[in-house]
Amino acid sequence: MRKNISLGKRGEEKAVDFLKEKGYEILEQNWRSGRAEIDVIAKSGSCIVFVEVKTRTNYAFGFPEESVSEHKQKMMIKAAGDYLYKHALECSIRYDIIALYVSKDGTWYIKHFEDAFFPNPADDVSEG
Repeated sequence: MRKNISLGKRGEEKAVDFLKEKGYEILEQNWRSGRAEIDVIAKSGSCIVFVEVKTRTNYAFGFPEESVSEHKQKMMIKAAGDYLYKHALECSIRYDIIALYVSKDGTWYIKHFEDAFFPNPADDVSEG
């Protein structure tokens, strides 16, 4: 059954394991708010961390972290705001990217970009 799991899902599993090994508490996976989704929501100390996970098997279309577009960032920021509101949280937050590359021989490489991007208060994050 595990062979049928998509590359993205396997990457998310690897990212969650990686975060747990670093002492993060996993709060949510694949959390949705409207059309926006956050791959992993974790807690590190008193900080809530919203994580986008990108996995690749080659670099033909660039590095995995480069595929987190400005639009995706805006959608994550909106979803994070919804998550904080829904859970009545007032705390420090951070947006991270975990980029994974799996080689042809099955070796996984992981890069963790903490504070990968920052919200711009002037941005309109509406879905319309």
